[in-house]
Amino acid sequence: MLRIGEIERGKDLNEVKKLFGDYASSLGISLDFQDFDQELANLPGDYSPPDGSLLIASWQGEVAGCVALRKFANGICEMKRLYTKPQFRGLGIGRALCDAVIARARRIGYERMRLDTLPSMETARGLYASLGFKEIESYRYNPIEGAHFMELVL
Repeated sequence: MLRIGEIERGKDLNEVKKLFGDYASSLGISLDFQDFDQELANLPGDYSPPDGSLLIASWQGEVAGCVALRKFANGICEMKRLYTKPQFRGLGIGRALCDAVIARARRIGYERMRLDTLPSMETARGLYASLGFKEIESYRYNPIEGAHFMELVL
């Protein structure tokens, strides 16, 4: 059974820190250009309410993944750090996390959601496209050649 909810300080926050670390390790690139170490140290940071959200998913009681939401500009938010542990992939958890964070963004009152993704993340881009995200021009610095930028009108 899948459960998705806003993190609670303490145990959930520690679990999300582990998930963020696993996410970063899985990329095979440095996230220094995003000040990732500072982001990790300051969690929940920009992902805190009322403008942000940090969701954690569990599958049959075991932590399975996470996703984050933060304000980018007036009316625009950014989805970050969507990650599902490898052993839980193929169960629809990534899609469910996306659905949950999109719903949260709408409740907050955002009009658009943006994200960036690496060229190697073809499966993720397919998921985003199936949710209605469209390719857009670069909206932030990303030194990775071939990075994709996408936006969803909420």
